[in-house]
Amino acid sequence: MKYSRLTIAIFISLILGIIVGWLFPSFAVRMHVLAEVFLRMVKMIIAPLLFATLVVGIAGHGDIKGLGRLGIKTVAYFEVVTTVALIIGLGFANLFKPGAGMDDVTLQNVGLASVTNMSNSVHTTSFGQMFLGLFPTSIVQSMAEGNLLQIVVFSIFFAIAICAIGKKAQPVLDVLNSVSSIMFKFTEYVMLFAPVGIFGAISYTVGSNGVDVLFNYGKIIGSLYVALISFVLLVLFIVCEIVHIPFKGLLSAIHEPAILTFTTASSEAALPKAMSIMENFGVPKSIVGFVMPTGYTFNLDGSTLYLAMAVLFSTQLVGIDLSIEQQLVIMFALMLTSKGVAGVPRASLIVLAGTLTSFNIPIIGVAILLGIDQILDMGRTTVNLIGNCVATVVIARWENSFDYGKMNDFLRKKRNIINTLERSNGNVSFQDDFKKLEGKI
Repeated sequence: MKYSRLTIAIFISLILGIIVGWLFPSFAVRMHVLAEVFLRMVKMIIAPLLFATLVVGIAGHGDIKGLGRLGIKTVAYFEVVTTVALIIGLGFANLFKPGAGMDDVTLQNVGLASVTNMSNSVHTTSFGQMFLGLFPTSIVQSMAEGNLLQIVVFSIFFAIAICAIGKKAQPVLDVLNSVSSIMFKFTEYVMLFAPVGIFGAISYTVGSNGVDVLFNYGKIIGSLYVALISFVLLVLFIVCEIVHIPFKGLLSAIHEPAILTFTTASSEAALPKAMSIMENFGVPKSIVGFVMPTGYTFNLDGSTLYLAMAVLFSTQLVGIDLSIEQQLVIMFALMLTSKGVAGVPRASLIVLAGTLTSFNIPIIGVAILLGIDQILDMGRTTVNLIGNCVATVVIARWENSFDYGKMNDFLRKKRNIINTLERSNGNVSFQDDFKKLEGKI
């Protein structure tokens, strides 16, 4: 209910922002400060959220060697799939160029000289320079500057050291676990301000550029959803075919948590239900318990794809043309920074802001995307959920521990429920039959 109310509030603020920007443009322009406040609030939680989440995600499973074959297979699968998601995101961003044609929006916020400087900065960031820049000289400085790449590298080494020390490091891990929980709650509080920030962003954008700018928003939304659907059909569907799992049956099984994820724009809101369903679907509890939680840190396919498109959108917005080499550099950076995306609403904005900051690109793109982020977030988080459910099946098949009999039984009961509902039409006796069938699942 909390997420539903927030979703409704966001859509109301979106509509109000468009109306105010259209009817009262001079007043709407002054609302830009609301968006700026929200962006500052987002930036202030980047470092502690990323550090605590990554360390707990890696070290929380204990001895890294003890993860054994399951851990290696899981991480390998995550890396392959998220890399493909990045490639698809970059490909569609280059194909549709969603940021092109919005230069007027940017030039009112960023001076021409600064755009030139940023272009030079990105151009001179070679692969070697970026690789050297992965390693911080001071983690405090990295956190102060919001350098996500350096925070990720430090977090990985920190987590490995915790695993190596073992029980002696448990108090530190407990503290970071608490910090992680605190930062998730902190993020929730920040996101409560999202409707106000979205109102400020969309009203300013419409007030400054007219209602024609909404066409560009439609282009962004359309580009992302086409890319997400393509990823599901070209990657997740084919993966299920390879491991001989009916993709349609899997979607039917997880439709309830998928709808919850889509409406709340939160992967974590549907996590308990999704884990329960995957166990009933034929995946062993031990694999579900490891792969699903790990996937919510390391296998957010939809968010990773979105980040690739959003970064290129932000560069296109300020007129920076990136070469293939420069895009590969950014893709490599996103392979690391996207691992810190938490499964909560608007978390991708946090990583996007940090990635843009790392490459000296203005976060004006974040301000513009903020106005429609709820719509974008609904699609990408749903793909995150589907991707993690597919991952549990793949790992179970890889371990030769998937129960096809249990899957067939689950799908048969699911079909019986659907048939019962279709026949009921409000009939009380049929409703009783439905409750019995639902209890079995």
